[in-house]
Amino acid sequence: MKITNIKGTFELRNGVAMPYLGLGVFKSKNGAEVENAVKYALDAGYKHIDTAAIYKNEEGVGKAIKKHAIHREELFITSKIWNDDQGYDTTIKAFEASLKRLQTDYLDLYLIHWPVKEKYIDTWKALETLYKDGRVKAIGVSNFLKHHLLDLIQHSSIDPMVNQVECHPLLVQQELNDFCEEYQIQYEAWSPLMQGKLLNNEELNLLARKYKKTVAQIVLRWHLQKGVVAIPKSTHQARIIENAHLFDFELLPRDMALINALDEGQRVGPDPDNFDF
Repeated sequence: MKITNIKGTFELRNGVAMPYLGLGVFKSKNGAEVENAVKYALDAGYKHIDTAAIYKNEEGVGKAIKKHAIHREELFITSKIWNDDQGYDTTIKAFEASLKRLQTDYLDLYLIHWPVKEKYIDTWKALETLYKDGRVKAIGVSNFLKHHLLDLIQHSSIDPMVNQVECHPLLVQQELNDFCEEYQIQYEAWSPLMQGKLLNNEELNLLARKYKKTVAQIVLRWHLQKGVVAIPKSTHQARIIENAHLFDFELLPRDMALINALDEGQRVGPDPDNFDF
């Protein structure tokens, strides 16, 4: 597996090429803020934009893409079905609404945002329909733990192709990562930088000085070398550009192991077994 440049991809089980670095737009305000962030990312060479219905900024993402010179076919756009819309018929409607806001006629990846009990099986069946109809190139889940995945796989005709979860050096979830690898489910990290909480970590700062990189660049490079897709969120042009400068160095195996050993099981987001939204 070569981590070569910002256009690089990991191949999903169905052969779809998923860019291993993307821009996350969680909490980016609809309108100028998210439109500018997407423009900065596309200008910097990013091909992968990750949004969701609940972020309330799909419209801005769509506008920014329409304004840019890049062709839609060059991009990888992800969105997600929110909990209130889960269920077969409501998922189909929500998908259509996301397409309209994004001004596109297909998605590259559509995810179930959270494993809502007694709903995610029917929701998944809707995603299978959308996939079979060619409306989405790949389907997957977000925030699913091993037992959720096993349940879904038991009740599905198509296994998830991606699992997007909270992942960073203090929450590696290696057992879940290994399970996904065994089932050919691409592991993807949201909050790959732990929402900035890693920037003062002593060990990571030592590595940053060693490699003459920022802590963010060290952590993002760690994700990619682990085979994990990373979607750091930023609205600042300089930070978006900085986050993409990951391809002129490689972490040594001992330094990868050092970062792995920082794992404390520490979350910044909700526990997928205990959420109430």
